[in-house]
Amino acid sequence: MHALKKNRPLRRVTLAAAATVTGFVLLLSLKPHTAPTAAEAASSAGRSSSSGSSSGDSSGASGGSKSTGTGTVTGDSVQTRWGPVQVRITLKDGKITESTAVVYPSDNPRDQEINGYALPELRRETLAAQSAQIDSVSGATYTSDGYRQSLQSALDSAGF
Repeated sequence: MHALKKNRPLRRVTLAAAATVTGFVLLLSLKPHTAPTAAEAASSAGRSSSSGSSSGDSSGASGGSKSTGTGTVTGDSVQTRWGPVQVRITLKDGKITESTAVVYPSDNPRDQEINGYALPELRRETLAAQSAQIDSVSGATYTSDGYRQSLQSALDSAGF
């Protein structure tokens, strides 16, 4: 008599469950091939020897106090899932007076739409917070993360 005949329904259920679990385990063990996340890009950028370019008089201060200099500083370019983001800030008397995204994803209409509303909001948040501790813009998480990391790089370069 065959092992999966009707007189053994529990055996059939057990084998079906085992096959399903095995299929899910095999499916979940496959690794997707994706670009590095913003966190991975930031950690590799922190290990590299490149730093943001600066111009003007941005004299640094030690001990965690804010710089009293004036000038323009460009942060590191941060690679996000949708493309690089790079921020330039202008400092005057130790305050952030301007924050501009000089590089950001704009390859397609969707990128342009997202960044059209996200970048002005990130700029407003930066000027209000006077630091890189700003909220992400809903719907623009990757751009927000890249903006925040590049902004922090510029602030670090300025000794802010």
